[in-house]
Amino acid sequence: MRLLLVEDDNHVAAALSAVLARHGFSVTHARSGEEALQALVPESDAYDVVLLDLGLPDQDGYEVCGKIRKRTSTPVIMVTARSDVRSRIHGLNLGADDYVVKPYDTGELLARIHAVSRRSLHEDGPAGGDSALRLGPVRIELPTRQVSVDGTVVQLTRKEFDLLALLAQRPGVVFRREQIISEVWQTSWEGTGRTLEVHVASLRAKLRMPALIETVRGVGYRLVAPAA
Repeated sequence: MRLLLVEDDNHVAAALSAVLARHGFSVTHARSGEEALQALVPESDAYDVVLLDLGLPDQDGYEVCGKIRKRTSTPVIMVTARSDVRSRIHGLNLGADDYVVKPYDTGELLARIHAVSRRSLHEDGPAGGDSALRLGPVRIELPTRQVSVDGTVVQLTRKEFDLLALLAQRPGVVFRREQIISEVWQTSWEGTGRTLEVHVASLRAKLRMPALIETVRGVGYRLVAPAA
């Protein structure tokens, strides 16, 4: 997942970027509002989420948020020490998708990032307005939760479908084990690792495509899109 971090404090940005990188994010750091706006070319989909600190040196963070929303529909999460309800409402009215108050728990921040990203995917839908994901002979119907291979329906459990849909929304992107467990099982990594391995093995067998889901040793899994 590609994330634009807008933060003027280099120490804070470095620490947060390291945490995000460990969870599979590709982070670009912008130190000012102007840098952020330059990175967000109008109608560009270069980033999946913008993490916007409001205490910027050159422009008011709220103003930057408004400008970002005019350029792109990329989800924006505001990060600030301002905890009053009026500030939150103002940020949301300007187009922010979520609002995180400092100091925040890293786990909560990661959950919020994934949540706004999921909402964005569901709202935008696959290209052409179709509600299905196509990966070579594999077709994944999101509304009906139905999967077929070469036109033949494959019966999956709820968690198997959720796992496949998560990986299929970003083919080629490596999902860390911890991230998958958080997204699909809504719990922490501890004690659930074996469950994930079993579900991956089951998907490979049911789809009869063992190479579809690739194990990235020491990191997690990624979906390798087959040829059409």
